[in-house]
Parts: sequence; structure tokens; C-alpha cells
Amino acid sequence: MLAHLRRAHPAICRQWFEELEALGVAGGTLNLRAQSAIHRDYLKRTCAEAFNDALRTVSGRLLSIRFVGPEDDWGDAPVFGPSTATETVSTPEVETGLEPAGVAPADETPVIESPLREPPPVMLTESPRIEVKPIAPGAGGGTTGGQSRVTEHRRRHDEGLAINPDYDFGNFVVGPGNRLAHAAAVAVGESQGRQYNPLFIHGGVGLGKTHLLQAACLRILERTPHARVYYTSCEGFMTQFMDSVQSGQMSEFRHRYRDIDVLVVDDIHFLAKRDRTQEEFFHTFNNLYQAGKQILLSSDAAPEEIPDLEDRLVSRFKWGLVAKIDPPCYETRVAILKTKAKVRGLEFPDDCACFIAARIDSNIRELEGAITRVQIVASVENKPIDLALVKGALGDLNDEAPPEPSIQQIITAVTDYYRIRLSDLQSKRRPRSVTIPRQVCMFLARRMTKLSLEEIGGYFGGRDHTTVMHAVKAIDQRRETDDDFVGQLRAIEERIRASG
Repeated sequence: MLAHLRRAHPAICRQWFEELEALGVAGGTLNLRAQSAIHRDYLKRTCAEAFNDALRTVSGRLLSIRFVGPEDDWGDAPVFGPSTATETVSTPEVETGLEPAGVAPADETPVIESPLREPPPVMLTESPRIEVKPIAPGAGGGTTGGQSRVTEHRRRHDEGLAINPDYDFGNFVVGPGNRLAHAAAVAVGESQGRQYNPLFIHGGVGLGKTHLLQAACLRILERTPHARVYYTSCEGFMTQFMDSVQSGQMSEFRHRYRDIDVLVVDDIHFLAKRDRTQEEFFHTFNNLYQAGKQILLSSDAAPEEIPDLEDRLVSRFKWGLVAKIDPPCYETRVAILKTKAKVRGLEFPDDCACFIAARIDSNIRELEGAITRVQIVASVENKPIDLALVKGALGDLNDEAPPEPSIQQIITAVTDYYRIRLSDLQSKRRPRSVTIPRQVCMFLARRMTKLSLEEIGGYFGGRDHTTVMHAVKAIDQRRETDDDFVGQLRAIEERIRASG
């Protein structure tokens, strides 16, 4: 099965799949034990369809997968050996994660019969006919066939989001842009409610906010296994709230969100312009905070920058710690690529990681997308991952990527623009007329080349990496407030590209 998954569904494969334990077949269902409840729930939500495909392909039988956790029972149904004679072929509408219903409808498609022996008699339930309705894709093996799509959709929302076991602190790459947010998330995971409550993490799309939220959840559950952690998205909160108002089940809704130990809400900025939902979240926040429960939030913007968010919510979001995540630098992107590949059981050579990191600098999700493309091409062509394969798989990126300028091109463009000498940049002098061009050089070198902080500092009188970090931060801060300065940077960048 694992070999089939690697060939047909490489994107979902993880290294820890090797630790899954096959318990046996019971009632037409293969039971697989996961190493934790978190792994079990993740497999149910995201991998059931692929595992069912693998099981049926390699066994030649219409069996189904059921994922169980370390403490779950699985042997209630009678166990059938490998020569089970008759299996009913499911119609296309039937969810692949369902356990066998036991009775096939009269208009079912033909059965597949085993040549080994006669089929055993079918055990009828109280009803002579079982109506199986489709449910949302990706469900685990324990869902019954009578649930409708609407019921299943509502149940999923009520359960919250699945926590990805890959998103732990061990797989999070710490860099200059996320150091504060990472340290805060670790502290929350260790102390749960006693530090940084609420913790509000904000930054651009795909920079690791969700990873840190889930890593904090995993650390809390590791330290306190019976902690009641509820992880959802802002969209999930709004959907549940509206459904509860329409169905008159607000008491159940409030019980779900307030009788917990930890509330984690992703993308809280979607509360903008939702007056009634904001009011309900305000009361939920107050109830949890006053009870000493931990609250973790993420957003694309800082609290005060979320449009049409009530002042009282902005104030409460800033009660604890607000931490920003910046885009990863080149070295961090290389480390992220190698870490993400390792989680999938891939070995990414250094030159391959450097090639991708130099061409994708926007966010981590695009880096993961590049890994997926390379993985699929390597699987289809049955070739090892090397630089030639990576260039072929990401040919569009290779064609569009501009050549990297040299540090000398950057220094020349800056000295010409500001009309100063190279010796001034390398001297120990600190007048503003020299300090700003020097910082601009360091900033552009960091942004446009693969040089390390130490290497950049070496070009400017042997300055250390902390000086370069300070220069980059100073230029970043000035860009946010000085439009004229932003125009100067663009003009210098155009000179650099023209010189190449």
C-alpha cells in the first residue's frame, strides 16, 4: 500500500506513514493504528480516499480503511481471512471511507465473486434495504452511510480543523523574520495561559502562522494530553455562529467555544465588517480570558490594521503579545526546503534547494508547491532528484528568474547614485551621508544575492552580521514611512538590473 501511495499519491506521503500498524481485517475493513489521536484524525480528514485507493488496488478487493488511535478498540466485528468471497461494488456516490454496510441495494452494480469458495450468507439488518447517502470527501472509516452532505459538513465545522502532526516545533525553521513569533509560541505551548494571553501572530500569506499555531497546540497536548483544545478558522466560527442562530442552538454553540482550555482561531481578520459575529466573539473572548484560558490568533494584518474591526476587539487582541512574521531570507528558505522535503521522506541535494530558494522568495507555500512538483516528476520518471530534474520540473521558474547581480554591481549602483566613493562605504565614518548609502548597499545585497550576513559585512570594512541585520531593519522601517525613499530604492534597483 505504501509503495502504491508513493507512486500514485506522492503529495500526501509522509515519513511517519512507516510507523502505521496494520491490525487486521474486520467486517471488510482494514484497521490501521496511528501513533497518536492527532495522527489518526489527520489521516481521517485528509488521507482516507488515497488509502482506500491503495488498499483496493493492491488487494484486489473492495475493502475499506479505518484509522484508529493508540487507545481505540477495533476488534468488535468478526474477522474474515484473505479469502472473503464476496464484496459489493460501491456506486460512485458512496464515500470511499465508509465501512461496508452489510446489505447491497437491489439495483447495485454486479458483485465480484472469488473463485475460492461460495459466498457466505448475507446477514440482514432490521431493514431489508439500506439507503447510503454521499458524504463530504475525506472522511474517516467510522462514518455511517446515512449521513447527508449537509450533516457531515456541519459536523466537520463543529469538530473544528484537523491539526497537522507535521506542524510541530521540530519542523519549524527559525530565522530572523520569525524568531519572536516562534519564541512566543513555544512559551505558550509550555505555559498554556500563563504567558502571552492572547498571542496574536500576523504576517503575509504563507509565512508560517498556521504552523506556529498548530505547533503550540501539539506542545500543549503533549504536556497535557487531556487538555480541551479547539482549533478552527474564522470562517468556521462565522459559519457555526450563523447556523446556530438559524437553528436556535446558541447554547450548544457557546458550550463548544467556552467550555474549553485553549481556543485557536486562524485568519481572524475575516471578522472585518461582521458586526454580529464580532459581538459574539467579543463575549467568547471575555469569557475565556477571565477564566484564564489560552487564546491564540493569527491574521494577515496587525490588530489595528484590520479594517472595520471594533475598537474593543483591537484592544483585547493587544492585551497579550502581538508578533509579526516577515518573509524568510535566503538561508531560511534553503533550510525550509530541506526540512519540508525530509518530512516527505525525500533527500534534497544542497544545489537543488539553493536553486529553488533563489527563485522563490515570496512565501513558504510556494516552496512546498515546488517540492510537490519535483516529487511528482521524480516519481513519474522514476529518477533520483538532482539539479537537472529540478530545472526540468520548474522550467518556468528557471526561464523567468532574473540573473543574480554581483555585490560589485550593487556597490557601483549605490555609489553612483549617492555620488560617494567605495572607500567611504568601507570606512569607519558614520555621517548620515555615508551611513544611509552603506545601509542601502547591505539591504540590497541581502535582498538580491545569496550572500550570508557575514559575507556582506566583509565587503564593508569587515563589519559583523549584527551590523548588517541592523542595516536591513533600518531600511525596512524607513520604507514603510518614506515614499520618496522607496522611489530612491527602485531607481537604484533599476540601475543594478540595467548593469547586468
